Amino acid sequence: MEEPPTPQRTFEFEHEIETTLREAGRKVVEATYNAAEEEDAQALPTRVRIAGQEYRRNRKTPREVATLFGKIRLRRCIYQSSEPGQPGIAPLEHRLGVVAGAATPALADEAARWQADLPQQQTRTILKQRHGVSWADATLRKVVAGVAEHYEPHRAAAGEARLLELLKTAEKSSGKHAPTLCVGRDGVMVPMRPFWQEAGCATVSVLSRRGERLGTVYLGQMPEPGQGTLTAQLTSLLEGTLRSWRGQLPRLHYVTDAGTHPQDYYRYRLAWMKHPRSGEKLQWTWNVDFYHGAERVSVLAEALFGSGPEAEAWASKQRHVLKEKSQGASRVVQRAKALRRHRGLRCSAKAFRGACDYLKKYSPHMDYAACQRLKLPIGSGITEAACKTIFGARFKLSGMRWGEEHSLHILHLRLIHKSQLWTQVRTAALAAYTPHETLNPTPNSRTTPQKRLKCWLPA
Repeated sequence: MEEPPTPQRTFEFEHEIETTLREAGRKVVEATYNAAEEEDAQALPTRVRIAGQEYRRNRKTPREVATLFGKIRLRRCIYQSSEPGQPGIAPLEHRLGVVAGAATPALADEAARWQADLPQQQTRTILKQRHGVSWADATLRKVVAGVAEHYEPHRAAAGEARLLELLKTAEKSSGKHAPTLCVGRDGVMVPMRPFWQEAGCATVSVLSRRGERLGTVYLGQMPEPGQGTLTAQLTSLLEGTLRSWRGQLPRLHYVTDAGTHPQDYYRYRLAWMKHPRSGEKLQWTWNVDFYHGAERVSVLAEALFGSGPEAEAWASKQRHVLKEKSQGASRVVQRAKALRRHRGLRCSAKAFRGACDYLKKYSPHMDYAACQRLKLPIGSGITEAACKTIFGARFKLSGMRWGEEHSLHILHLRLIHKSQLWTQVRTAALAAYTPHETLNPTPNSRTTPQKRLKCWLPA
């Protein structure tokens, strides 16, 4: 800077440097990737075979590919299929891992991570500002779909690994209780086309010996009859974690509302679950969410006293009984029925009966006083927050309507991101990616040694 510095000059100076460095990086990447394949197409094998399909060398055809530094012109050789109507391939693109023919793995990963959090327009704006890449919505969706399809197969293993790490941390924590594996499950309405439908959300959390939440792995599934996919994924995650865990068996706790799918999962899966290694039956405890029970107490108060301070005061006392006393739910029902005999009802008898029946039916799963002594959660706040975090904040924004395929891609990426599995899943996906560099030359074809990817700095 030849002139005295000012805020305006330093602002312009840094942006000039950023532009210069980005352009230099773009040129280096372009030259390096193009140098990974022989410049002369005639030096490449004339025929190759992939998965039993034969391809014939055609010609070099350039294509624009987006990178972290902007778009480059990739000069790659096209091989045409010997079968009429089948698409050709570009071996260089496969070796580089180009996603959807549009982006390198680094930029595709960046785009997918932003799409997991933000709507399309905001993601496109960020890509334009940070990487100089302008995409149509259709291109962005193809890239995101490609990343999701590569990452999703590795989510389950990464989830198990995270839970195992959390259990190790919990085992070393201080406190008189064993660590806890806490599971929750709930439904959430999402705006699908042509109408709203119920999706499923589940959480698996690890609690320390003092009942403090150390971390959570999220699961979810877009609307599906019976939610069988979510049931299978959640069961697999739990069994895989317990199979690999070699420390003290954690306490197993399930806390949900009294919805149909959460109840069925406990009755038909958790209640019968056996340890994957020993075959011994696992002891799960199930709590019905305290706040749903507290809502029924408020219904009783309004039925007995009507709306007003008297009802609020009675409900407050009974919520304390429900939460702090042994057999609290039964006590609340007994007191409510005694008051009804003494003074009658001010409001709906149907609402009163419904609240009493709810508390009576689920009283075996409402021992909140015992749960608090044992440092076990009494509310399903973790799962209800997950419904908002995973679905509400991304799928239920103003004007949104979702198709099945695209919504599933976004959901998978969001589950990876919010479960803090992104780095592990990406590493596993890149390591497992098998590009078509197994381009086995057909007999009698001319071959050349495969070139290594070396940084090429232009003069």
